[in-house]
Amino acid sequence: MSNTAFDPYAVLVARVFKTAGEMRRTGDAIAAEVGQTQARWQLIWVVSQKTQPVPDAARELGVTRQSVQRLADELAEEGVLEFLANPRHQRSPLLRLTKRGEDVLARLTAATRRHNQRMVRMLGAERINVTRDALERILRTLQDA
Repeated sequence: MSNTAFDPYAVLVARVFKTAGEMRRTGDAIAAEVGQTQARWQLIWVVSQKTQPVPDAARELGVTRQSVQRLADELAEEGVLEFLANPRHQRSPLLRLTKRGEDVLARLTAATRRHNQRMVRMLGAERINVTRDALERILRTLQDA
């Protein structure tokens, strides 16, 4: 028997990682319904919240500037995002969602809503809320440590 079986926190971490992987796979499947990937979806969502340069979006997403730049270039080429002059930094243009990008995000949101409603029916809102609250407490504890 593994020592992990006696360490409830280690078991929790393993479950969280496995769950995160499954959530990523589900997110990719939902995004594929709209012809996107989860990574593109995340960038579209971040830019929909605030017009910002690539480095800021990368920090918010917790990924490299280069990966966000690659996605931004692809999405701009497809007319989902556009680059705007940045008055604060000539070499770091701002990203903004286009009308087409707003339509893509609306379709992604609708597909997500269907999936989320199904999960609530299967798990129950109370269980989801309790789990979310527990994860938020763990996150705060890790950030304060």
